[in-house]
Amino acid sequence: MKLTAKLFFIASIIFPYSIIAQNIRLASPDGAIVFSFRLTNQSAFYNVTYKGKTIIENSSLSLKFSDGDFVNNLRLQKPIYGEDDEKYELVVGKTKTVNEHYKEVTIPLQQTVTPNRKINFTVRAFNDGVAFRYNFPDEQNKHSFILTDENNAFNFSGKTIVRTLFLPNYTSSHEGPYHTLPVSDVKEDTLMDLPTLFETPEHIFVGVTESDLLDYAGMYLIKEHGMIRSKLSPLPGQTEIKVKANLPHHSPWRVLLISDRVGALIESNIVTNLAEPCRIKDVSWIKPGKTTFPWWNGNVVPDTINAPGNNFVTNKYYIDFCARNHIEYHSVVEYGLHEWYTNDGAGFVPGPNADVTKPVPGLDMKQICDYAKSQGVGIRVWVYWTALYKKLDAAFDQFEKWGLDGMMVDFLDRDDQEMVNIQTEILEKAAAHHLHIQFHGAYRPTGMNRTYPNEYTREGTRNYEVNKWSEGLFADHDIYMPFTRMLAGSTDYHLGGFRAVPDSLFITQYTRPLMRGTRCHMLAMYVVLENYLAMVCDYPAAYEGQPGFEFIKEVPTVWDETKVPSAKVEEYVAIARKHHDDWYIGAINNHEARQITIPLNFLSDGDYVAEIYTDASDVRTNPNNLVKQIKNLKKTDNITVQMASGGGTVVRLLKK
Repeated sequence: MKLTAKLFFIASIIFPYSIIAQNIRLASPDGAIVFSFRLTNQSAFYNVTYKGKTIIENSSLSLKFSDGDFVNNLRLQKPIYGEDDEKYELVVGKTKTVNEHYKEVTIPLQQTVTPNRKINFTVRAFNDGVAFRYNFPDEQNKHSFILTDENNAFNFSGKTIVRTLFLPNYTSSHEGPYHTLPVSDVKEDTLMDLPTLFETPEHIFVGVTESDLLDYAGMYLIKEHGMIRSKLSPLPGQTEIKVKANLPHHSPWRVLLISDRVGALIESNIVTNLAEPCRIKDVSWIKPGKTTFPWWNGNVVPDTINAPGNNFVTNKYYIDFCARNHIEYHSVVEYGLHEWYTNDGAGFVPGPNADVTKPVPGLDMKQICDYAKSQGVGIRVWVYWTALYKKLDAAFDQFEKWGLDGMMVDFLDRDDQEMVNIQTEILEKAAAHHLHIQFHGAYRPTGMNRTYPNEYTREGTRNYEVNKWSEGLFADHDIYMPFTRMLAGSTDYHLGGFRAVPDSLFITQYTRPLMRGTRCHMLAMYVVLENYLAMVCDYPAAYEGQPGFEFIKEVPTVWDETKVPSAKVEEYVAIARKHHDDWYIGAINNHEARQITIPLNFLSDGDYVAEIYTDASDVRTNPNNLVKQIKNLKKTDNITVQMASGGGTVVRLLKK
């Protein structure tokens, strides 16, 4: 999969060593981003500037180990500079072929006092961001380490705005409301999830996240003594130890996506650029697409179905719906609040005799898989992670024998080193059995769709499942997603609810849940969100014959190219994604009605037939109404649309 042609070179630095020691400077290929490293009083600090403006200044870098701190008494050795043009392909992603040019410097550091630890600090600069990581080399008298803290400061100006998800602790589903406030108003000692978006007073946007999270603890941000710093998730059962590993080893990349155009952060491929190349040799079986998820709608079936339940007849109803409408997968989840597999626990929590290799009585999984295959539909299942993991090898053997294609693994709710390794093991072993994985109740993506492209998507955000038991999601929550959580990668929602009502008529109902916002807003979410396994959550009769369903049937889930022609944080966003010769545009709005203009200058030359779906004039009372127009357009044209409160628009551009 890796098509890179290495152009690395090692350059001898011509400056005197004393000058090097004062300031090591690495600029992005276009020169706009500059990362500066220095030792002050034998401690490490860095600055970041963008187009000559300081973003992060005088920020310390330090590590704490069980046998001493890597903070003071540091000596700098000669840095090693390099440069690379890397080209690779993504099996699943927002871009098919990635071609990235970056510059790099590795800065060897050594303590001058016991334990005389050596660490190589590596910085990599792209035109749309910068990243750094710690490399821990093997040493003669030390072959393992225990890390108790990684303290990276991010010293933003107090007037910088932060948009983030605050979390109560390290064990979380990473779901909740996002907040916007000045850095100066952030409460001390409150965890901030990644990605977090910062906006400087000069309106420079900085998205902080991480990439290549393997055999390490997940990272958070926290405010301590007025400074934003990193924190690592501790190993279970204690609070001190964060990482235990053999040498050599390295941290994940600490990523700063940077631009004065917020759409550039959405377009960026830095997170996958920094991830390891694909570890799966044969990827021909990996086929992303859309999937049912009947749990969301309450497993609705027609009254004419005989004896619905966890059985063949209920699943056949959904499989036939998929076959008629070219939906790639059907998910077998539960019925009557009992999962499809044997479990003596309550509320989906595995009991002592839970067994994912044994379906409940009356459910023949092989029969379901065989029938689905005959109709050109794949079958997936839902599993609670502990029920799966205790029988991982036996379960994957059985799933492959049945003919399953993949699964949702749920309720992981941790990102300590142990859980990170468990998820890696699940991906590796699933790939050996040609199974794809969708993680729910899980931390953000970290580029694993490049390393393990059988990872189709992750949740890690509050989404439309809450409409079943709460006041539901408002458009003001949705509009946060492209600028925060989605900066890390694929973002899984329970999409496809086709029963929108005015806010005044919204009520909570577990079966046939209602939606806020307009039908066009829902359709646009299929394009706005990067998601390689988009759900089609409602029941068949809710879709067939309904306006806009034809768009859901047509919209792809993986893309050749992504552009953001128009966006304003927290207000609206229009995202254009290319699939083969055609383009799809999705635009969503917050609570304010507005008119936006979408330039089409990202198109190639030639003519396009545009199918344009917009909010109807009466959506305030009938939010499921929409207007569909057909127009001939080209790259010199613009599309001007009126979006209602909580509204949206979608466009399908077919190349003539």
